[in-house]
Amino acid sequence: MDPSQYRDAVAANRRKHGFDAVDDETNGFGPMWETRDDDASIGDVVVLATVVDDSDLDKRAITARTDEFRDVLIDRIDGQPGPTTPLGYVVFPVADPDPSIVDAAQSYTVARRRTNVFPLVYDCASERLHRHEVPRLKGRGIYRRQADDAGRLFDV
Repeated sequence: MDPSQYRDAVAANRRKHGFDAVDDETNGFGPMWETRDDDASIGDVVVLATVVDDSDLDKRAITARTDEFRDVLIDRIDGQPGPTTPLGYVVFPVADPDPSIVDAAQSYTVARRRTNVFPLVYDCASERLHRHEVPRLKGRGIYRRQADDAGRLFDV
C-alpha cells in the first residue's frame, strides 16, 4: 500500500466513525478530520486528525510536524465554550520506516500546552500501525482513547 492509498483508506474510515472533514487546509495539513464526543473516562473530547505525506521524514521532522499540528489544534479549539480535552493525531505513512522514526513518534511528549497530540507511524510495507502504548498508571484514559481511535480510524 502506498501513502496515497493509505490516506484514501483513512478517509473512508473517518466517514464510518463519525469524523467530519475540515474544510480549510492549515499549515499544510490537509485533509483534516474532526469529531466531538463525550468520553466516559476523560469527558468532552475534540479530536482532530490528519495524514501527512512527507518524503523527507526523519526524527526531527516527526517532532516538528507534530508540534505544528499541535498549534493547529490549539487554534481550532481556542475560544470554544466549556471544558474540553483536545486530542490530535498526526499519522505518517512510511514505506519500511527506520526504527529511529518509530521511536521518535512513540517517545514524543504527548501532553503539552493543555493538548494531547499523538504522532503515529504507519508502515506501508508491512501494513502495520505504530501507536503509543497504554501506560499502567497515570494518564491511562488519554492513551486508551488514543489506542481506540487508532484502531478504528488509522489501522486499515
